[in-house]
Amino acid sequence: MPPANNLRSLEKNLALRARYRKERFMMALVGLGTGLAFLILLLVLAYALAQGAGALNLDFFLKDMRPPGETGGGLRQAIVGTLIVDGLGLLIALPFGLAAGILLAEYPDHPVNPYLRLLSDTLNGMPAILFGLLAFILIVKPMGGFSGLSGAFALGFLMIPILARSTEGVLSLVPKEIREAGLALGLPRWRVILSLVLPTARAGLITGILLAFARAAGEAAPLLFTAFGSPLLELNPLKPMDTLPLRLFAFAISPYEDWHRQAWAAGLVLFGLITLTSLLARWASRRRF
Repeated sequence: MPPANNLRSLEKNLALRARYRKERFMMALVGLGTGLAFLILLLVLAYALAQGAGALNLDFFLKDMRPPGETGGGLRQAIVGTLIVDGLGLLIALPFGLAAGILLAEYPDHPVNPYLRLLSDTLNGMPAILFGLLAFILIVKPMGGFSGLSGAFALGFLMIPILARSTEGVLSLVPKEIREAGLALGLPRWRVILSLVLPTARAGLITGILLAFARAAGEAAPLLFTAFGSPLLELNPLKPMDTLPLRLFAFAISPYEDWHRQAWAAGLVLFGLITLTSLLARWASRRRF
């Protein structure tokens, strides 16, 4: 082989080895970052288990909280209230968030889109407590009192921009050939979106819904001005309702050790609720309908 060819081959080998070294270095950094994040999560979970596992019993799930200074009781009213308020908030946010995401992804030339995207980005960056103030002005004041419904609206306002941007991102990944095939069959554009595009992106849409629900499920600040909290079980969303984040916040700043243990237990239950929702969403996204 001529010397020039040998030199080019040597240069290629050296460049390839340098690329391999850089790739291994970056993979090591990614692995290190992932391991650190996982370690921090395990440490927090282990500490919460050590502090709150003793308060997890049947009474915790079947009884309401006890008066200040008394030990025992549970957080039944907060667990049920969390399911009601967060569920109503998701139902309120879903149609608006999905509609905004569909408009952004499927009608990119619509004149409203620049303003809608700016509004969505602005709302995503707003502190959660401002959504509570907005719900207080729009819902609490006209109704003349706090309620679980106003808390649901506050969490719904929080979920809408997350749903909109996640829906836009997921639908943008759907191949354009699917849309072209539907249009070639003579289907109207709205039917193509509902019958072809959305089912194709089902797994991503469920993930986005889960992300919005998880973000709202741990928020206490918007509920301070809306749901307000209640020491007793309340099923009527038109009255003040308790939630796990609200009760966790109230117990954490209290001077009672028993309430501190129940606050850690509330955090564990909230973590378990979000984890269970994640598993159910993954199972649902893999089913064939």
